[in-house]
Amino acid sequence: MSTPTASTSTIRYAAVTFDCPEPAELARFYGEALGLPVVYSSDDFVMLGQEGSAGLGFSRLADYRRPTWPDPSQEKRAHLDFGVDDLDAAQARLLALGAVEPASQPQPDRWRVLLDPAGHPFCISTLV
Repeated sequence: MSTPTASTSTIRYAAVTFDCPEPAELARFYGEALGLPVVYSSDDFVMLGQEGSAGLGFSRLADYRRPTWPDPSQEKRAHLDFGVDDLDAAQARLLALGAVEPASQPQPDRWRVLLDPAGHPFCISTLV
């Protein structure tokens, strides 16, 4: 019996994809926030990205339930962290785009937690 050999194929990080109820709405929010164009779009999936860079995907999930962070009854599965130059200015811009500020802020002088339009928590920080 022969031993399987490892493939020489390169594995690349391509994207993070978020489940959500409305892919176009969530793609608009992140596209405007990060300056990323839509590279693929259908009724059920939208991908943002740049040539040669990893992207962000948004996939429709019919029974999507918003995370309830910090309440663990509907936990988040992952979150994004974004580096910013000015916490207050970045927060104001993201809120204007449709983010929501939850009441709980673990260390607001170091980083801020916001919720995207589908309820996914994400952080902004001058430390990243």
